[in-house]
Amino acid sequence: MRLGIFVGCLVLVAVLVNVGWMPAGLGDANPAWVVLLALVISAPLSFILLRKQRDEMSEQIAGRVAGAKGKLAANRNQEDAADDAARVS
Repeated sequence: MRLGIFVGCLVLVAVLVNVGWMPAGLGDANPAWVVLLALVISAPLSFILLRKQRDEMSEQIAGRVAGAKGKLAANRNQEDAADDAARVS
């Protein structure tokens, strides 16, 4: 989705530069100028427009991390119990 926003901004900036509504850059820097300007425009747009998706993804990741921590704690407890049993014998 972020790539789509960037491509949309890239096309929009390229059209605006070719029409003459935006400066074309300095000398031969036109393609670099267009890409840089598209990046600068698309970054805050993606931050705002993709907030819901970012929050959903962070909840999924937090759930996976909590599950992995639980499994790790269970494995540690099993190893500790086996070690304690071996020391008692």
